[in-house]
Amino acid sequence: MREFEYRRVLDVSGAVALLDAEPDARFLGGGTNLVDLMKAGVERPTRLVDVRELPLDRVETTPDGGLRIGATVTNSDLAAHPEVRLRYPALTQAVLAAASGQLRNMATVGGNLLQRTRCAYFTDVTQPCNKRAPGSGCPALRGEHRNHAILGASEHCVATHPSDMAVALAAFDAVVSYETAAGPGQLALTDLYLPVGDTPHRETALPPGALITGVTLPPAPVAANSRYRKVRERASFAFAIGSIAAALDVRDGVVHEVRLAFGAVASRPWRARRAERVLTGGPASAEAFMAAADAELAAAQPLSDNAYKVTLLRNLVVAVLTELAEETAR
Repeated sequence: MREFEYRRVLDVSGAVALLDAEPDARFLGGGTNLVDLMKAGVERPTRLVDVRELPLDRVETTPDGGLRIGATVTNSDLAAHPEVRLRYPALTQAVLAAASGQLRNMATVGGNLLQRTRCAYFTDVTQPCNKRAPGSGCPALRGEHRNHAILGASEHCVATHPSDMAVALAAFDAVVSYETAAGPGQLALTDLYLPVGDTPHRETALPPGALITGVTLPPAPVAANSRYRKVRERASFAFAIGSIAAALDVRDGVVHEVRLAFGAVASRPWRARRAERVLTGGPASAEAFMAAADAELAAAQPLSDNAYKVTLLRNLVVAVLTELAEETAR
């Protein structure tokens, strides 16, 4: 690890100013991803700006009945918050499905959203990787790609986004707030992550030097009947090979409202809007759930070793929506 400057800040404007003055600086939250990448030589910041002591560590109810989550709220505190558990249970489940308790105690909401892919080619600096070294190629296309993307990928990158939390937030129309030297701004979480295209090294739509200050969840009564289901290759502390965040409101056997987002199948959380449109106003049946899943997954372009994810996601959609429909009927 090469030498770097370390600065601790107590106010947002000071944090932004330090990064604005040094383009190769990075914000440091819990460090659970950034420090590992620095050790591997993937990230080489000249300055770390420690934002853990910024006054952004609260979960608060908004005037319209939603929730605002500060960027430095730890994953553990977010999962344990009573309003999150009551009104957005899938978010609590997603956070608890991610990493160990020790990591959740350190990791922050803002850092979780900006964590980078765990693709082995990306984290190995001896290998080419368009995300790490633009124009060098994507060896995963013909190499190891069993856990890689089936939706929204390109010939330039087939890596997946690793966040569980972001999948649940995408399902509930979360909005990300940020601060720059030019002032504040907001992005829908589904717009935060850029399509891969031919520039996989450009991962987010955040302006240069932007600091995420919080995430707002709009009021969503349907979210109270929600679930996050994660499939992984081992029982504990593994990244997903497929996941789903789902919420369902069924009235008299008809789908009144539904939210669906997939994880571990694209370079960003995948909001399944086509499936939502297919389901809304129709019967809450296993056949309808499967048809909706097939409509969404029709765009899938699996590689030779990860076509299993299509079946996996279809089964997740049917299983989780059936469970939610049965709970609604009780």
